[in-house]
Amino acid sequence: MSEATFLHFDLKLIEPSFDSALTDLIIELDYLRKKPLGGSTHPKVFFQLKHIFHTLESIGSARIEGNNTTVAEYIETKLAETKNVPPSIKEIQNIEKAMAFIEENVKNYPINRAFLSEMHKMIVDGLLPPPNGEGDGTPGEYRKMNLKINKSSHKPPEWLRIEDYMTELLDFVNREDSPKYDLLKAAIAHHRFVWIHPFGNGNGRTVRLFTYAMLVKTGFNVNVGRIINPTAVFCSNRNDYYTNLSEADKGTDEGIIAWIEYVLKGLKEEIEKIDKLLDYNFLRKEILIPTISHSLERKYITDVEGKVLKKAVDMQVIQAADVKEFFAGKVDAEVSRQIRKLIDKKMLAPEKEGARKYVMRFDNSYLLRSVMKSLGEKGFLPVRDEV
Repeated sequence: MSEATFLHFDLKLIEPSFDSALTDLIIELDYLRKKPLGGSTHPKVFFQLKHIFHTLESIGSARIEGNNTTVAEYIETKLAETKNVPPSIKEIQNIEKAMAFIEENVKNYPINRAFLSEMHKMIVDGLLPPPNGEGDGTPGEYRKMNLKINKSSHKPPEWLRIEDYMTELLDFVNREDSPKYDLLKAAIAHHRFVWIHPFGNGNGRTVRLFTYAMLVKTGFNVNVGRIINPTAVFCSNRNDYYTNLSEADKGTDEGIIAWIEYVLKGLKEEIEKIDKLLDYNFLRKEILIPTISHSLERKYITDVEGKVLKKAVDMQVIQAADVKEFFAGKVDAEVSRQIRKLIDKKMLAPEKEGARKYVMRFDNSYLLRSVMKSLGEKGFLPVRDEV
């Protein structure tokens, strides 16, 4: 590879022609953004899936940067609630926390320098700076040194120019443009951020969260409803990600359009795929019933627990009377105690605070391993390992 060089080009919106594939993608994604989110899956069940996908997104984002933690290893630390975790696990936990921070705050605050700094601090928290770790010596602050990007022909701008470039980028993101430009801006801003490489380390992890924040801000997510997983677009094929970034580095309209198409096509495929989980018939048959079968085979659950969970899957919401048949000869108080045990084991959850109706819980119990296996076999996971 020839020596990396810096090539300035102006930050601008690209106007795709009306009959281009990119325009079609924008129209289709805008339809998905405005489409009312219905579906037959109980919100309490769907929210657990969302939590699982956030975990996978965090693992995927760290993987792009070379973290080799497997899904199984990360799940075990979650289930064991391990306190002293190795740096590779801490890196993924940081990304999860930053995603939660975005969801809680991005609707009420602008994506400005303070917001970005907070995200970066969370990303590198508790990690040693290079070459010994994936942290940064100056968390939340723009770099005060020049650097190179490994295996890239692009050389980021000198550190003295970062302040101006980042101010321009954040102004671009927050500029009042027609909503039809939201997706174009999100894709262009992702590339521009990587092109600037504003921080000493952690730029890749931060930019993927930056993109997530832009998408949530522009209405591609709601607290109960759509799952949006932009990292899946980038981590499913790392080479495609870097190849398309390199095309955009040339600064030509063609290179930028190719990059935008790559991002939006992947985003559309992910949204359409994951939205299938809103159809409870699909979720029940393809994911939850196989989850119970796998858990029984591996002896994660007992036969009686399996029967109760199967009833919860069939009905979505159960009460004590629905499962009394599995506790022959037991009085009502004993049935309630058995339900309480399943709640303590994180296999059932009250439908609402204090309610005596329950839904299946699988996001943080030993059922999680089996759910991951079922999701993986049906092609839902951006990161796929044996679980």
